[in-house]
Amino acid sequence: MKKFLQLALVAILVFAATATASAQKFGYVNSTAILAELPAMKAAESNLEAMQKQLQKKGQNMVQKFQADVAALEDLAGKGELTPKQQQEESVKLQTRQTEIGQFEQTMVNDLQEKRAELLKPIYDSVNEAIKAVAEEGGYQFIFDQQVLLYGQESSDVSAAVRSKLGL
Repeated sequence: MKKFLQLALVAILVFAATATASAQKFGYVNSTAILAELPAMKAAESNLEAMQKQLQKKGQNMVQKFQADVAALEDLAGKGELTPKQQQEESVKLQTRQTEIGQFEQTMVNDLQEKRAELLKPIYDSVNEAIKAVAEEGGYQFIFDQQVLLYGQESSDVSAAVRSKLGL
């Protein structure tokens, strides 16, 4: 009798676990497509592109001036118009400028990354809030991104609802 009760209890627990698992509701969303449609995302990308072009132009000007100065130094040294000490001093100055150019490039990359994070964070936050609202309203326990989804029924795609929440 004791074994029968244990077996019955296990059967009830398995049935309850199966019923709970089947009651969960899953959905997925194509966040990449939604982000691409957002006007704020297009504006942020445009802003970042303009900033990148401006910084690249400044960097290119620095490199061109550096190359011109190197050529001028080589020309003067080739003509014998500089003493060895002057050549060494000018060479040190050029090495310092070359280091500055490298530091500028690193700063440029960091500045762009920081600006990207600054501009995109509120956009990502709004999309995540819309997804959360759709999940809560629709009774979804999980909403996955389509990019990592191997299979999903079209009826589980909540992208349209998220677009609606975002006013798209």
